Amino acid sequence: MNRILLRSSAFVHAARKYLKKNPQYAPDIQYVLDLLTDDTFHPNLKTHKLKGELKGSWACSAGYDLRIVFKFVQYKGAEAILLESIGSHDELY
Repeated sequence: MNRILLRSSAFVHAARKYLKKNPQYAPDIQYVLDLLTDDTFHPNLKTHKLKGELKGSWACSAGYDLRIVFKFVQYKGAEAILLESIGSHDELY
């Protein structure tokens, strides 16, 4: 199922900051975003629900210590993915 990706301003800011320091990971992040739209629960993504302060959000792996936090939302009558943030495990949790 293809879902629309919506990028929050916090995600855009965090992604720019991360890629400025780590430009070599841009292709990996793009691959993960493409996979996320095609198959949100693909085993490579290790998609999981979050608890605590981030309850209601989900996270997926975009590399060894890189995570993308997102929510499922409705957008123009279709299910979409709102990208909330990106960063290391320690930065996000």
